[in-house]
Amino acid sequence: VYYKFSRSTQKLARAWASKAYTPQGLQLVSMETPPTTFATPTKPTSSATAYDYAGKNKVPELQKFFQKADGMPIHLKGGLPDQMLYQTTMALTMGWTIYCLTLHGLAAQKLACLKIPNKKNKKK
Repeated sequence: VYYKFSRSTQKLARAWASKAYTPQGLQLVSMETPPTTFATPTKPTSSATAYDYAGKNKVPELQKFFQKADGMPIHLKGGLPDQMLYQTTMALTMGWTIYCLTLHGLAAQKLACLKIPNKKNKKK
């Protein structure tokens, strides 16, 4: 049994299958796809203007600069900012190492005190 909305009674009413699958005011439409259209026409760009936004390629210059055999480590060749970053990193590393070793030493002392009973508490 198929149902369709009736305009006259404003209720659902029985209908044939063909009427139930074709709602009021809507008809079957052909399924042909229209040709694709673009809002703006496309034009091919030349290869010379394709990379204008990138600017000059600095990679070969930087490779020459950083691969110079001047005896300086690669992480310090960037000048003062690299030196400051390196020194700050080393200072923080040393500081935290000393801090952690100090805490481990204090914890070991407290643990040793807990394990060794006092002479006053020994029974004779």
